[in-house]
Amino acid sequence: MSTLTATSAEATTAKIADKTVDKTSDGLIDVRLTAIRYAARDTNLFEFTRLDGQPLPAYAPGAHIDLHLPNGLVRQYSLIEAEPDPASYRVGIKRDPASRGGSRHIHDDLRVGKTLKISAPRNNFALVEDAIHVVLLAGGIGITPIWCMVQRLAKLGRSWTLHYACRSRADMAFLQSLEAMVPAQFHFDEESGGKFLDVAAIIAGAPKDAHLYCCGPTPMLKAFETATAEWPREQVHIEYFTPKQEAAKAGGFTVELARSGQEFVIPEGKSILQVLLDAGVDVDYSCELGICGACEQRVISGIPEHRDAILTEEEQASNTKVMICCAGCKTDRLVLDL
Repeated sequence: MSTLTATSAEATTAKIADKTVDKTSDGLIDVRLTAIRYAARDTNLFEFTRLDGQPLPAYAPGAHIDLHLPNGLVRQYSLIEAEPDPASYRVGIKRDPASRGGSRHIHDDLRVGKTLKISAPRNNFALVEDAIHVVLLAGGIGITPIWCMVQRLAKLGRSWTLHYACRSRADMAFLQSLEAMVPAQFHFDEESGGKFLDVAAIIAGAPKDAHLYCCGPTPMLKAFETATAEWPREQVHIEYFTPKQEAAKAGGFTVELARSGQEFVIPEGKSILQVLLDAGVDVDYSCELGICGACEQRVISGIPEHRDAILTEEEQASNTKVMICCAGCKTDRLVLDL
């Protein structure tokens, strides 16, 4: 997942992150699936509550959680309702016909009453709540973090517009609720002669002091990045839920862990993360695709080859941190603060 966020949003997220509760010893939270509701064609809403009955950690719009599925997979899904003391978490999940086993397993095998583990919320797509105006673009299931933002902005009485695109009305989650909101505008490919949402035109017509958000399929995200290329980076926010680039495959460099003094040669075809895990090094990770931010490490020296969808262009150029699940290295040695 990727975002370019403003300082005020980061401060808001940090403040909310302080409001946490005890988790299990492995850093995960035991939950039960308590409800499954229809949202749109092939899209259901899944509700989870803690087994111990305590409130779940609070979060800000744009946050996601990891679901540790019974089949061994870990998948990230955006939370759709931000509450101060949430008794439950709800996520919207579309059954992907090209599923790698995540959404298919959730739709076909998870039933109410099933228990599993989840992570605490992380937020790489934070909402700037005090922005003068917010322009939101969503495509398909990319509406899930955007819907959370819409509810928050409406509650605060802030200025916003939404452009929401789907193949058809049957595929559009939250349509009935959004139709009652004046700032929401809809695009259906089937009703537009197969034409896609004109992202470039929307960005061209946006107020120059607006904050711009986009989450959706890769073609929409690429069009958004192109259309916002000349915008100030702090006003542009984008979230990927598939890899932005293929993970770096070329090995042949050495990773040094500064704290322990351990050194590891990264062979071709393996990631830094895989090598460290194989050696028993305790590091956080989740998606292994460069889209969640869980494996971020501080760089002491060396120049990473960044392949993630989290860090901004400026952050990547600074070479002060790296996502070790997908990064390569442009130098012979990479020293990490581990």
